[in-house]
Amino acid sequence: MAVKIRLKRFGRKNRAFWRINAVDSRSPRDGKVLEELGFYDPISTDASRAVVVNKQRLEHWMKAGATPSATVANLLKRATDSATLVAAKASANAETAANQA
Repeated sequence: MAVKIRLKRFGRKNRAFWRINAVDSRSPRDGKVLEELGFYDPISTDASRAVVVNKQRLEHWMKAGATPSATVANLLKRATDSATLVAAKASANAETAANQA
């Protein structure tokens, strides 16, 4: 199964909101997703919240052979330039590991 990292549209008319997802390359744009990796809000006034991505899971899918669409690649490049990658699950995993120790 070829996996792509691409956008899935949400929101309403004239107020689009996009989720960044890992999907099977044959599925439709708004079809079933394998995993949600983050989101993109083009109308956000806060630049740090415009593109939010779970870095750990993104790296996992990239190592597994997933290829980002051209648009997602541009968003990720812009996100890393402005340091807005958020590893939300990383802190949760660190807390869980600390609690188990």
